[in-house]
Formats: sequence, C-alpha cells, structure tokens
Amino acid sequence: MLMTHTHNKEHHPTDLIYIYACHESEQALCHLELQRLLGTNVPPKQAYLRSTRLIEPSRSPFMKLRLEVIAENKEYDGLLADIDSHAIQVPKDRTFKVVYIKEGVHCPYDEQRKLERRAGECITGTAKMKDPDITYGLMQLENTWVFGIARYAEPIWLQHKNKPYNYSTGLSSRIARAIVNVAAPEGEKVSMMDPCCGMGNVLIEALSMGIKIRGNDLNPLAIRGARVNLEHYGYDANLVTLGDMNDLMGHADRAVLDLPYNLCSVLSMEEQLGMLRSLARLADEAVIISTEPLEEQLNRSGWRIQHHVQVTKGSFTRDIWLCEHQG
Repeated sequence: MLMTHTHNKEHHPTDLIYIYACHESEQALCHLELQRLLGTNVPPKQAYLRSTRLIEPSRSPFMKLRLEVIAENKEYDGLLADIDSHAIQVPKDRTFKVVYIKEGVHCPYDEQRKLERRAGECITGTAKMKDPDITYGLMQLENTWVFGIARYAEPIWLQHKNKPYNYSTGLSSRIARAIVNVAAPEGEKVSMMDPCCGMGNVLIEALSMGIKIRGNDLNPLAIRGARVNLEHYGYDANLVTLGDMNDLMGHADRAVLDLPYNLCSVLSMEEQLGMLRSLARLADEAVIISTEPLEEQLNRSGWRIQHHVQVTKGSFTRDIWLCEHQG
C-alpha cells in the first residue's frame, strides 16, 4: 500500500497521542482542560495522553504536539517492519524528518539519533533536518513503540500577551485560553458570554478559536480597554457592552464569570448571590473564577459544582469552578 502524507483536511486520524507540559502551579487546570477537550482522565506523572478525539493542538496552551499514529508494535524492529509495509512516500516537492519524542520512555541522545535514522530509512523521500515540510514522530511508551505524523502546536496565546491594555491582576492569556476550553470544549459549535469581561482576555482567546462570544462590564475604563484590545487583534469592538450584568438580557450556551475583586472593595455575600443568580439566567453552564471560597454561594444560587481546581501565582490563588445550573 502506497501512502503519501500531506497536511490535508481529508485525513481524519482516530488514534492520537497528545504531548503536553505545564507548570506545577497550573497542573490542576491543565488536567481539567485536557479532560474536557479529549474526553479522558489524565494519568498523573505522565506527559502524554492517548485519545480518539481530533483536536487542533494549538487550541490548548499546554499542548506541545499531536502524534497521529500510523504504526505500532511491541518491538522496535517490528515497528520498522510495520513502517516499511506502509511504503510511505513523501512527495518529491516536500521534505521530511523523524524525531524521537522524549516525553515517552527516556533513552540517551546518541541512541535517539540512531532510532530516528533507522525509521527514516523506511521512508521514501528527501530528508531535511531543519524546517522540513513533514515531521514524523517516534515514541516509546511503557509497553509499545509508536510512529506517526507529528503536528506541533503554535502558541497562539503568546500573540495575545502584550495587549494595548492589561490589568495587572487580570487573567493571563494562557489561563484565559485554558478556561475557554474548559467552558466550551466543543469550540465553535457553542456560544459564550463573559458578563464581567474586564479588558477582554477571555473574549480574545475565544474569538481566536472561532467561538461566538460577547462581553460586558460595569467599568467604563475596562470597556474602553477591551474595545481597543479587540480592535488591535482585528475583532469587532461592538462585541462588548457597558452595563450591570444583573440587567443583561439574552442567553448563551456557556459563560465565564471572573468575579470582580480588588483590595479596596470586596463583594458582599448578597452581591455575589445576585451576580450568580443573574448568571443562571444568562447561561446553563459556566466557569466561575473567584479569589475566595464560593461553595455556599454557588449552592444557594442553584449552581451544581462539576469540577473545582486552583491556580496559584506566588501567594495569589484563584479558584476555578466548572458548574451547571440546576434550574
């Protein structure tokens, strides 16, 4: 069988391995995001996850690459025979290379190069070590060897790091992107709302993934900043409105609510309950972010907690709640 591997849209692989990395302070959020995107629990102390779900690796700020498995065998020589049997032929106008994926079983550098070379010899085409058109990945898991096409993630969220306007205490673009994925793993199939959008960090991450979202904030300075930020990245400034979320109309599939806070003014219990009840009118599922315990308020306002994780930055801790309304 002759196989030519190109980056085309008709190819829909179903055996996929995702390589990811995160800082310890963001591990709980990373695992929740991957669980939501890939539909499977994340094993502890493992830097990869196997799934049948096809997700663009650039969606997640934690994903490094996606390996689309072509061949698998318990023995390396058997894997080479399997690769051989596919008769992979790279088109003449394209180049390729084979890389050993280190997130599997570790082996010394010289051995990695030898393994890559032997796998590369099974492929017909022009090899190129720097900037090839196609990268094939080779990986040793606990009991098996795998080989496939490696698709690297592009860190899109990094492009959103230096916005014209930023809050020092606002969500980072990386955390905002992960929260959007937790709230809306289906991506562009669902609509979203951010009723306290601040400078628009969540909006920009959602829009960059093709998700329909609108924002709102009570603070005129935040809205001004959000509009400039949206326009800076080529999005519609009219997606944000100025007003009290308790007066908002309309409905979305999902919402993200980052409860307002600063050192000078703390929301009272009644204010929090009012906002959470208004949120229930605006969306049936939500990710709610707070800097203090919120279980009682969530329960009293009819929200059922599905997942709760924390993200820390120095001495600052954010609680992130994935909830479903019971109304």
